[in-house]
Amino acid sequence: MADVRAFAAYRPGSDVASRVAALPYDVYNREEARVEVLREPLSFLAIDRPETQFPEDYDMYAEEVYQKAHDMLWEKIENGTFIHEDKPCYYLYEQTMDGRVQTGIVACSSVDDYDNNIIKKHENTLAKKEADRIHHVDSCDAQTGPIFLCYRENDAIRSVINRVKAEEKPVYDFVTKEGIKSRVFVVNRDDEIKAIADAFGTMDSIYIADGHHRCASAVKVAKKRRAEDPSATGNKEYDFFLSVLFPDSELMIMDYNRVIKDLGGMSEDEFLQKISEKFDVAKETEAVKPSKKCEIGMLLGNKWYRLNAHDDIISNDAVDGLDVSILQNQVLTPLLNISDPKNDPRIDFVGGIRGLSELEKRCGKDCVLAFSMYPTDIHELFAVADAGRLMPPKSTWFEPKLLSGLFIHAIAE
Repeated sequence: MADVRAFAAYRPGSDVASRVAALPYDVYNREEARVEVLREPLSFLAIDRPETQFPEDYDMYAEEVYQKAHDMLWEKIENGTFIHEDKPCYYLYEQTMDGRVQTGIVACSSVDDYDNNIIKKHENTLAKKEADRIHHVDSCDAQTGPIFLCYRENDAIRSVINRVKAEEKPVYDFVTKEGIKSRVFVVNRDDEIKAIADAFGTMDSIYIADGHHRCASAVKVAKKRRAEDPSATGNKEYDFFLSVLFPDSELMIMDYNRVIKDLGGMSEDEFLQKISEKFDVAKETEAVKPSKKCEIGMLLGNKWYRLNAHDDIISNDAVDGLDVSILQNQVLTPLLNISDPKNDPRIDFVGGIRGLSELEKRCGKDCVLAFSMYPTDIHELFAVADAGRLMPPKSTWFEPKLLSGLFIHAIAE
């Protein structure tokens, strides 16, 4: 059963929290990160992306760059920018986007639960993407970016959330420049800490929603430290990783769309003919945002089409039945010879937060074909993970993103 623990966070003072809080490190490219840190020097992005403190052509993976992240973090702890909670607590992290509210439990989740598949994955990780965060966590002696986890709605946890939000005052309450309202509450009553821990202790499955690479990195740091620590017990701070756990009832997955750079030598008419063998194709006068499963929007030659999958290509299989799998298995691989979408330079992915206009923009710039997708459902994600299988790359896009810098989990204590 899941071991999800309270912890004594380092967190920014209430007067600076809105300035410290930053979008995840991987939202930005190198130039964008530098610009953002110049705009807001207190931004936690300076610690998450310490190469911003060096010349533009400096090796961002050099040892001294990671050491700079460590030094900046602990300097801010020493100078009082970050305060240390006086006891292990849980925290409520509430986000409101376009009127939709989601409230997560900020906690530390178990590395062993990850290894034992209580914390379940739905996508593979790449070693080269893990390496940077492994070095960052290990150098900082701290986890700075929370892993986005989800669980099936639980009445006992809901009761605590409702009570705290109704009766307690938030320690943070601000709106980000992206328009996301963020509130944080401290859960420090012993009976409620126990209630939350006991509730998670009844769960045999928790799911990674977003942050597979950061999660895998935290696990590898823990294993490295266990190997180096003669007093390792499996119960030290490094044996747990920073996470925010949300109930399935509150989460929304947005569409994750595809743009293609060429038709593999086919003409538009030839491609339309081949598509019509597998889908009902209807020309539309406006951009197509799919309204149901097995329906896909397609932009080709500056014209929008609505595609509805023929019955014979629809599957009840947990993976093959996903809309992104139907597109991959019936179009991208057989028609366009894009069999490895994670690495093929002919395909790119556009998060639904950017809107359909971004697909039109890309097709007027560097692509000739785009597909707008119906979003993967959270329970489809659960089904794939429960089956021990993997989704195609870029199957889910969660919004809003979890901010970094609001909670720090020190792993050397």
